[in-house]
Amino acid sequence: MSRKSSSLITFILGAAAGATLGILFSPDKGVNIRGKLSYKLDKYKVLLEEMLEDLVNEADLPISQAKTKSEKVISDAKEKAEKLLEDVDNLIGHIKNEENIED
Repeated sequence: MSRKSSSLITFILGAAAGATLGILFSPDKGVNIRGKLSYKLDKYKVLLEEMLEDLVNEADLPISQAKTKSEKVISDAKEKAEKLLEDVDNLIGHIKNEENIED
């Protein structure tokens, strides 16, 4: 997780804790306090779910980019290996032809 994401999560959790404590210590009726708490917690729950989804999407992006790059590297390496094998086969054939000519 990046520092930016970690700091943002810490900030939101701190804000949620501060709001909760502020509501709990307010001079209001229990019913009103529970209603406010429920509203605030639902609001922060939605924010955290959105952030979690964003983090998952951000994590998937580098993985897919790395996968694409690795597939390209593998493909390039395979092509070069095939070319090298072809060159070796040609060289072996050339050497055998020279041996046959000398005999």
